[in-house]
Amino acid sequence: MFILPKNRIYFLIINFIWATTFILFVSYSKKSVVPADQNYINKYAETISGLESGLFNLKSTVEKNDALTEGGKKNIYSAIVQCRNKMKVADFWLRYLEPISQKKINGPLPIEWETEVFEKFERPYKREGYGLTLAELALDEANVNRNTLEKLIQPAIDAIAVYRADSITKNLNGYDHFFLANRLFLLNLAAIYTTGFECPNTENIIPELKVMLKAAEDIYSAYNSSFPQQVISSDYLKLFEKTKKFIDAQSSDIAQFDHFSFIRNFVNPLFSINQQLIRKYNVKSNNYNDFTLNDNVNSIFDKKLYKGQFTKGIYATVTDEKILAEIKNVGKQLFYDPILSGSNERSCFSCHKPSQGFTDTAVATNLAFGRTKSLTRNTPSLLNVIHNHLIMLDGKLTSLQEQAKTVITNPEEMGGTEKDVLEKVLSCKEYKTTFKKIKKQAHLDKEITFYDIISAVIYYYSDFSYFYSPFDEAFNEKDVSITEESKTGFNLFMGKAQCGTCHFVPQFNGVKPPYIGSEFEVVGTPADAKYSSLSDDKGRYNVNPADEMLFAFRTNTLRNATITKPYMHNGVFVTLEEVIDFYDAGGGIGHKLKLNNQTLSADSLRLNVAEKKEILAFIKSLTEKVPVEIPPVSLPLSTNKKLNNRIVGGLY
Repeated sequence: MFILPKNRIYFLIINFIWATTFILFVSYSKKSVVPADQNYINKYAETISGLESGLFNLKSTVEKNDALTEGGKKNIYSAIVQCRNKMKVADFWLRYLEPISQKKINGPLPIEWETEVFEKFERPYKREGYGLTLAELALDEANVNRNTLEKLIQPAIDAIAVYRADSITKNLNGYDHFFLANRLFLLNLAAIYTTGFECPNTENIIPELKVMLKAAEDIYSAYNSSFPQQVISSDYLKLFEKTKKFIDAQSSDIAQFDHFSFIRNFVNPLFSINQQLIRKYNVKSNNYNDFTLNDNVNSIFDKKLYKGQFTKGIYATVTDEKILAEIKNVGKQLFYDPILSGSNERSCFSCHKPSQGFTDTAVATNLAFGRTKSLTRNTPSLLNVIHNHLIMLDGKLTSLQEQAKTVITNPEEMGGTEKDVLEKVLSCKEYKTTFKKIKKQAHLDKEITFYDIISAVIYYYSDFSYFYSPFDEAFNEKDVSITEESKTGFNLFMGKAQCGTCHFVPQFNGVKPPYIGSEFEVVGTPADAKYSSLSDDKGRYNVNPADEMLFAFRTNTLRNATITKPYMHNGVFVTLEEVIDFYDAGGGIGHKLKLNNQTLSADSLRLNVAEKKEILAFIKSLTEKVPVEIPPVSLPLSTNKKLNNRIVGGLY
């Protein structure tokens, strides 16, 4: 006779009581109208309970097995795989309803310092990583012990209670959260789930994907029966069924997976339908997961998918297109005008040349103010800068307005002061008249300030973040095709080469769904191309002095990479081939440099010559169709005659 262990009996009893109480709670809740059909609520309860059961089983397996033996390790690994599948069934809700707790269940990193959307408003804090991914990685360590594994699993078990809290379960009484959670699910299908970002064993990526799609289908069915007035449409469900069939026909080898067709033919069209339903049903959000996302776009590759920066600055309330055009025009003049510098010899154009992708491709690092030395970091391109939440390579600034002020007043960059710059600009009748006109037309305070000046400059160059590449157009249903080599390169990028685990779709920078935070990575950049030593630039550590952040830098976009050389924070590499070779060999550690906290895998990717060429072809397809920018013919005259010798673009 089979007898359940006493703790297992208690668990089943408690679970039954909770499920009954939960259903009664939502049935009698007065906060909102509960649908008569309880299928959706029951599906949620069943899924959360299933995950909890899997976690308890995993904990029990760890307690009964010695991870140092082959047999014990095999048993624990099997329990992890089973539990991961249950987690993937619940992921639709976990990740959207409470993402901090979700990271306790499946955190991808041992320690994380970033603070989601609040990174714009507060200093990062240390958050320990727990859950299934880290437990699986720990299992492969030489001296793994039971205590280590239990410490990673118990917080995951504890996190389950969060998903049963009233503050979470009340969302199930309405339909709004469903379409927003589904949106995040689709974004992650494009950017996360097929890259191995949070799945240590790449052999499990496709099997887990199949589990997720089947679970989503069941969730859709339960939802539609509970919310017949706001159903997910039949055209969506038909396309989703085709998506499942596509996945079923794919090889279980992720290296052979067709990411390009998956996203273009299935995920992106599904996203479009879901967005249309969000608008049709007037879906509302009170979840910070939706903080930056735009309900009005129909493609993941729409440049307005999310907003990383507010570009109007002091002109935030201006909507009149004619006034905005005037702001942009005066911003362009100021961008080329060295009047913004302390010496009247240096302009924004000095380091950010539009013809060179708004950077300077001629030097590793630009000259410092005064021309006595060079700056320590490569000039970042201003193309697509608005798609970052944190600015500068170390992420020390949260807004473009802060960035402009910092650069203008930095004694090593432009060497100006707010007071002097304002006085000099207003000494030019053309500038003063234009700003007065703008302020009057926009019904703003009459006083012209330093922030009017920098807001105009930012509004000018931020417009260069909205252009598209052939790769984008292939996804946005434009009549354009990209080469098979580029498609293969994208599949390698997302699969074997593991680039997509740091450079996320669609901006191919460090901002991943739901596009509210910035990723930093330690890759081990050398001081020179001969790898004689590690670069001594401490990067993010200077902003957040934590050991994990030493030598960490914000992950830049790969868009326009073919026209924005040199590469890395110090401009050490001149060609993309050098960059690909660097990553292929395993970063700094792979090149024998000493580094204790590299986040990039030190293992070789084993890319062959043809594969490297295909990845390069994909990166080239990300070159955007940015129009040629013609500089101003002249600069406004000043009442101070000493300023009238200024040269468009500056001297250096």
